[in-house]
Amino acid sequence: MQPMLATMADTVPSGPDWVHEVKWDGMRLLADVRDGQLTLYSRRGNDVSASFPELAGLTRAYDDLLIDGEVVALDGGRPSFAALAARMHVQDRRKAERLAATRPVTYMIFDLLRLFGQDVTGLPWTARRELLERLALDGLHWQVPPTYDAGAQLLAATREQGLEGIVSKRRSAAYLAGRRTPDWRKTSNRQTVSVVVGGWRAETGSAARLGALLIGVPITSGWAYAGRIGAGLAGRVAADVAALLAPLTRPDSPFADEVPAVDARETTWVEPQVVIDVRALGVTDAGRLRQPAFLGVRHDLDPEALRPWSAES
Repeated sequence: MQPMLATMADTVPSGPDWVHEVKWDGMRLLADVRDGQLTLYSRRGNDVSASFPELAGLTRAYDDLLIDGEVVALDGGRPSFAALAARMHVQDRRKAERLAATRPVTYMIFDLLRLFGQDVTGLPWTARRELLERLALDGLHWQVPPTYDAGAQLLAATREQGLEGIVSKRRSAAYLAGRRTPDWRKTSNRQTVSVVVGGWRAETGSAARLGALLIGVPITSGWAYAGRIGAGLAGRVAADVAALLAPLTRPDSPFADEVPAVDARETTWVEPQVVIDVRALGVTDAGRLRQPAFLGVRHDLDPEALRPWSAES
């Protein structure tokens, strides 16, 4: 099963039909407990159980359970996708256990899909939420965050606290697995976009070290060039990204439109297979991201999963 997805919203829906939650800057996970075993599935359906050993204790909560939520890593008390990136792709159990001791994650649980063998996705959100709260899932590494009736006030509060934004959910909505629906709407304080890497440029003064990435977004004819990004790329982060791109080199640009000469100069082109998250101050008239900053590699997303900015997940 794949998780239900939200659509972007320019304004927060209001009224008694809606409830609102904090939007966490993390990685979507389905946690499946069966016969004393926990399996964690990413949004793409990959088994990422080995990456988060601190969540194994969920098997002691209930014998049969399928829940939806988002795993987050805290940096200075706030969720940070960049801090989570070091945990997302680790499959070596021992390394994951060491990281869990020094960089633990928290699983923010917000929906219930199955309980004691019964599929509850067809129930309205209100019924699923009531069942979820009755389970009292509160542990060292997982919790059920509260919901709120006042969406506009919650959005303002998250903005003041430097959080990503909010998700608004229709109280009567069933859980539509794998579908993007207006019954769930997200409103972000900052624009976070998942993009594909189409090329890289070396750091000034060093032909070997990665200094900037050329990024793109999906269009009908392939990939549109969305700009060059250097902020957030340094040290170990840059080295890790360079290692991912090294086997993907190609002789020409993967972008459907022309890349400005100032950006294309001395660029090493790569196959558009690596997805990253960037945060930007909107889009320029030329269709480029304004002042983009690197957040992290999205090991949980394929390029085919990306959507235009207007519907970005």
